Amino acid sequence: MKNAYAHMAECATESARIARGIDATLPDSAPTPCQGWDLRELVNHWVLYSAHGLECRALRVPIPDELTTRDFTADPDWPERYATQLDQAVAAWSDPAVWEGGIDTGHGSTPASEIAAMLLMETVLHGWDVARATGQEFRISGPAASHLLRTVEGTAALYRQYEGFAGEVTLREGASDFERALALSGRDPHGTLAA
Repeated sequence: MKNAYAHMAECATESARIARGIDATLPDSAPTPCQGWDLRELVNHWVLYSAHGLECRALRVPIPDELTTRDFTADPDWPERYATQLDQAVAAWSDPAVWEGGIDTGHGSTPASEIAAMLLMETVLHGWDVARATGQEFRISGPAASHLLRTVEGTAALYRQYEGFAGEVTLREGASDFERALALSGRDPHGTLAA
């Protein structure tokens, strides 16, 4: 739990940095690595699940309906609000007891540590998508990247079955764990965005 929590905190800090680096105007037509999603849709999804969803899972409560339809980016100070919510969400996971037992996902109970790993995956992969779409670089440490890669390896087949991941991207020899995690999730770490 201690290492996983440290990775969660690190990736939340990086997500807040990426959000603060986005121009205040989000053109809907800006291309993103997520097929079928414009930049505003992508950012709203990222904010909802990486911050609000992260806290709700720790508290064992559903995400309020009003949050699922909110345009977080409509608030000019949304990056700061997002950073504050990320801090709150990470703090909710600081209690070791939160990592014990299961969390009801609506499809049965899943161990809290697995939920935390999947939410970190959501945070980082979509954080990378947002960074790529806005001309930034999402950076995480080697240990956090290794943790992410293990999670992606364990969930890729399931995510692909439900079209959450595209097909795996082939990488050159010597790719980093982060690049391998991105590629396994259907993202090309060295590709360009289609206009």
